[in-house]
Amino acid sequence: MSEPEVFERIRDEIGKNDVLLFMKGTPVFPQCGFSAATVEALSQLGVKFHGINILVDPELREGIKQFSQWPTIPQLYVKGEFVGGCDIVREMFETGELEQLFKEKGVTLANAA
Repeated sequence: MSEPEVFERIRDEIGKNDVLLFMKGTPVFPQCGFSAATVEALSQLGVKFHGINILVDPELREGIKQFSQWPTIPQLYVKGEFVGGCDIVREMFETGELEQLFKEKGVTLANAA
């Protein structure tokens, strides 16, 4: 069975954005609490990221779940690597692991001391 065409679009977006968040809504106007919480964690670290609103594209909405084999949105990718969803991102933020991940991957943090 060949993979869905949407996978190519997903790979393209992941490849051209160091920090990419597939989310419901936009970074300025998240449309679910989980997306908002993930945006908040990234914003507190001062991470520049690209958000993709999966609500406007049903094919992408289902495709990203298949691509990552992760059932929920939001989904965070850093330098091509799937990090996780809201709970994982929030937990990593609280323990300092998220900031460490960005540093290890060479992602610039605006709030870095």
